[in-house]
Amino acid sequence: MSLNPRETLDTMLGLLGFACEIKEIQHEHGLTLQVYTADKDRLIGRNGAVLEDLQLLLNRTLQAKDKNAPKVQVDIEHWREMKDDALAHRVRQIAEIVRQTGRPYHLEPMNAYERRIVHNAFKDDPEVMTWSPPDDSRIKRITLRKRQSAQPEQ
Repeated sequence: MSLNPRETLDTMLGLLGFACEIKEIQHEHGLTLQVYTADKDRLIGRNGAVLEDLQLLLNRTLQAKDKNAPKVQVDIEHWREMKDDALAHRVRQIAEIVRQTGRPYHLEPMNAYERRIVHNAFKDDPEVMTWSPPDDSRIKRITLRKRQSAQPEQ
């Protein structure tokens, strides 16, 4: 028997002393639980650290009961969504510099989730590509570079 993700998160937060409203949002990547609370800053934590821990605990709890349980993303009042949009916007601005100068740009080290956002932002870009080193480190740097065109410029 699998657990209900929303009810599980609601119970976890209640036991921690948070009064919340939680909305389920289904999208192509799976389920996001959007949390609304008066204590949003405490639940997000510094740079999203508490939010990340909360999401990890929820997913571990769900997968302990059902090892095939899909991963659930937790967001607090759209904080993660806005942070992701800001990252994609900033990287697109940097890509404009790469387009104009032709020089590669090394981004700051990022975790796997952030790298996925960056790679997805450029997967269909005809001029700029992303590259990550193949090593096994958890935090890696991405390089933006100009794609080699199939036709020589005239």
